[in-house]
Amino acid sequence: MALPEPVPAEREAATTQAAKRAASREWKIDYLSPAGEPSLVPPDSVQWRVYRNPIAMSIGGVAAVLLEFADPRIRSGVWDHSVYKVDPIGRSRRTGVAAMVGVYGPASVARKVIAGVTKMHARVSGETPNGQSYRALDPVLLNWVFATAAYGFFKAYHTFVRPLSPEEQVRFFADGKPIAELYGVTQSVGSEAEFVAMMEGLLPGFEPHPINLEFLNIIESGRAAPSMPRFLHRAMARGAVALLPPVVRKRLELGKEWDLTALDRLALTSAGRLADHWRDRNSPAWQAALRLGLPGDFAWRSPSMQRSLLKKLALTPRAA
Repeated sequence: MALPEPVPAEREAATTQAAKRAASREWKIDYLSPAGEPSLVPPDSVQWRVYRNPIAMSIGGVAAVLLEFADPRIRSGVWDHSVYKVDPIGRSRRTGVAAMVGVYGPASVARKVIAGVTKMHARVSGETPNGQSYRALDPVLLNWVFATAAYGFFKAYHTFVRPLSPEEQVRFFADGKPIAELYGVTQSVGSEAEFVAMMEGLLPGFEPHPINLEFLNIIESGRAAPSMPRFLHRAMARGAVALLPPVVRKRLELGKEWDLTALDRLALTSAGRLADHWRDRNSPAWQAALRLGLPGDFAWRSPSMQRSLLKKLALTPRAA
């Protein structure tokens, strides 16, 4: 689907060059060192468990983008001040790296990356096509962007991998507060109910836009992960739409063509549960555990085993 307002050739060329420069500056995170340096989020946290699942992160990330783009101020800020229009996959990948380093990276590296993102966002301001002014560091918008990510990742894992207990859900949202504070977030949601309350305050300004469909078509196309079967990409796009609160989906005019079928749900839950058992030695979760002197598969072990290991290594486990 074509964009409603084509970018002039000169601007498109300049944006393409910007995309190349952004790719060349992409963060290369060493999760293995410095040895012993803790992460911002403790290793026995719920976020360490959720973020290691690539299916949940992919579906949740798509849902988060749809929720962000529902607000015209955020959509314009991303579309007008980033390389998203010419390199959505690269832009999404860099956003994913920022999310991972916040959870698994050495705390000093995470702070440096977050400071870099905040410095970049400080330069983002403008007006939407209908004349609304925006700033990326506007607390209202910043709070919403962080809330959509937390909701998307939690809801995807809870829906397609394994249901999280009420206590685990509280811990998941609490895990992210130290990261949120570094980004300048002034209101962190502590539950799904608090997310919905924040959403309801912004809902009157939400609107449909062709960019949302363009984004979903990119996800369906499989360009982001060519090695993955095409049917799974289609299921992931529909799965992300299914995570949206019904009132938001209605406001975005995402109709029955985006309904999650029984086959889609089976594919996503099968892939999500399989991914939850896949111990990827190259993943941030595995390498961060090694950095802390823990077994690489620490994030895949049961909470009781995690507590036992932390006690043996004289590390402080989280309260059960």
